[in-house]
Amino acid sequence: MKNNLLIIILIIISITAFAQKKVTLETKQEVIEAAKNEFKLAMQAPQGELYLFKQENNISGEYTMDITIHEKGKVATVFVVSNKGGTIKQQNLVKDFIKEFRLNFKMPKGKDYKFQYIFNFN
Repeated sequence: MKNNLLIIILIIISITAFAQKKVTLETKQEVIEAAKNEFKLAMQAPQGELYLFKQENNISGEYTMDITIHEKGKVATVFVVSNKGGTIKQQNLVKDFIKEFRLNFKMPKGKDYKFQYIFNFN
């Protein structure tokens, strides 16, 4: 009986560990598409990280940013291209938040991909 219980527990732990594994994307297009989708989901109410950030910091405006992502889904650089309707303070808050944002996928080792994304907080 103890052995069966132990086996069941080990199976549950291994399934949980497998479910949390990050997907590795190979092509530039796959990486950029996945990153844009994650930012889009993060902007959605009521649970998106960027949506909650907007509510907490009273962010408004539209920010176009060049974003470079690196290897393990880490945001390497964020450059503000334009700001429509937001303050410089809000722009810097958004930029800093995006810089710390973690994407839920991995990329090929040694690769960086740059793309532009528009964050609309209106």
